[in-house]
Formats: sequence, structure tokens, C-alpha cells
Amino acid sequence: MTIRVELGTSLLARNEEMAAEIRYLCQDNNIFLVNIMSSPGAGKTTLLEKSLNFLKTHIKVAVIEGDIATTRDADRISAQGINAVQLNTNGACHLDARMVYQAFQKLDLSALDLILVENIGNLVCPAEFDLGENLRIVLLSITEGNDKIVKYPVMFRDAQMFLLNKIDLLPYTDFNLAELEKDLRTINSELEVFHVSARLGLGIEAWSNRLISIVRNHRRSES
Repeated sequence: MTIRVELGTSLLARNEEMAAEIRYLCQDNNIFLVNIMSSPGAGKTTLLEKSLNFLKTHIKVAVIEGDIATTRDADRISAQGINAVQLNTNGACHLDARMVYQAFQKLDLSALDLILVENIGNLVCPAEFDLGENLRIVLLSITEGNDKIVKYPVMFRDAQMFLLNKIDLLPYTDFNLAELEKDLRTINSELEVFHVSARLGLGIEAWSNRLISIVRNHRRSES
């Protein structure tokens, strides 16, 4: 007799249970939770550094930083005067809901409007794990090329917002914006799209103001 054990299903089921606990905590404290995903080097931390200059003057925000090792990204965020919790996976290629729940225990949830989670740099694993988030954002950089959307469709299919970073480098690459738009429409026509350069600050105010508006509308609807 052959016995088949669905390890992946069990793992994801346990993650969903913890994600539900996170949703309860967010609802109870009227917090908006954002999961930011990308490949390594796409510019997530730089995006957060520049965006927090706008966000922190309008809403109360904290950041959960995911990395395989080091506290370098959390240190950069803390230097902005923002409460940052570092999560090190020591090899795992994604954050899961259990890790994020543990980070919640180190934050004063009653004093926050928004929590930003910077996930591990990876276009595969993070897409499979629900963190209890209200919004999924995917960041892609010009230097990564056009093919990532069709090669990693789950990441882009399940997101609600898409940021194209390093837009200032467009003239120096063969990146094709028309092809990008076509692929986005095919994979997820509902994605809200922003073009930014985190390094230069281009487009940062526009997308930050949009996030502030989303958070405020959410809080009003939940009050």
C-alpha cells in the first residue's frame, strides 16, 4: 500500500491559520498591512527609505524587514526614525505568517496605522505564502528585463500594485515598456502601476500619497 503525504498542503494550511491570526490583530487595531516583494537588488529598501519621508508625516508606520542574514536593512530604516523589526530566516527564501506574527509581538500595534513588510528577495517562494496582508506590492527594476512577469506569473497575478523601479535607467537598456504593459494586462489587468526611481526620488511622492490615501480610506471604513 502506498501512503502519500502532502507536506506542502499541510505547511500552507498552518500558514493560513497564522495569517488569520494576523488579520484579526490588524482588524482589532485598525492596521493596514502591506507585503512588498521583489527579486534581490530591485530596490525595496531604498524605496522604503525614500517613501518613509512622506509616509511618516501623515500616518504612523512601522517596518518589518525580512532577510536571510544581517540587520543592515532594518538599520537603514531605523535611521529614518522608524520602528523596524528585523526577521532573519537563516536560509529560508521567504517570510511566513508565523515569522510576521512574532514580529508583531515587538510592535505597539495600538500606535500604528500601517505596517510595511519587506519580504525576502525572491520572485517565487514569497508569492505562495499569505502573511495576512491587505495589499501585495511587487517591485521590478528596469535592469531585470522584460521577461520576469511571464516567467514568474504567480507573483504578479496575486498582487494589487506594481512598481517599476530604476526608471531613470530606461534609456540605457533595451527594456520595452510596451511589452511590459502587454504582459501585465495578460497576467493581471487590475494591477495599479507606478513608475519610480527610488535612488533619485522620481515618482516616490505620487505612490506614497496613493498609499496614504488607501490606508486612510481603510481606517475610515473599519472604524
